[in-house]
Amino acid sequence: MEFIRRLHEIMLNNKIMLVYEGEFTQDIMKSVLSMTEHNMDSMKEDLIIKRKVFNVMVECLQNIVKHSDERKEQYKTSVFFIGIKNGDYFICTGNLLEAENVPVLKAKLEQINSLDKEGLKSLQKELIKSGALSEKGGAGLGLIDIARKSGQKLEYSFDETESGDFFYSLYITIPRTKQEN
Repeated sequence: MEFIRRLHEIMLNNKIMLVYEGEFTQDIMKSVLSMTEHNMDSMKEDLIIKRKVFNVMVECLQNIVKHSDERKEQYKTSVFFIGIKNGDYFICTGNLLEAENVPVLKAKLEQINSLDKEGLKSLQKELIKSGALSEKGGAGLGLIDIARKSGQKLEYSFDETESGDFFYSLYITIPRTKQEN
């Protein structure tokens, strides 16, 4: 019982609005979005900020749903949470990846983080124009969109597990001040 109290305190102290851990489906994605919308409406959040948060959330949740479809059972559970830190929204996701998938994803993340606003826009146009989509439908376009909408660098880590796979964590900050995209 002590664990529940401590967890509740951690969530309150870190202003975590919503946490979900488990298998992600389209229906669960819709529920997470609906609950977040309710929380933001009760906070009377600005519409522009709300749209940015939702855009980033949708991209994050779609990435989880898309990339868990054909994985082994242990790869299907992921974690998602959203909260407010230092007055800004943050979204965190985490899921297991097979070691062989880490280098390509890490290279995409490094490339995205190396670009400024105009560079992100150019890369996005280039990828769309070239048709460089993977079999899952993306070429990093969702990650580019997240970086563009948030206006921030993407924080991430790949932590090796005992099985030799990696736990991939993504942390995105969305400022509550209005910014141009």
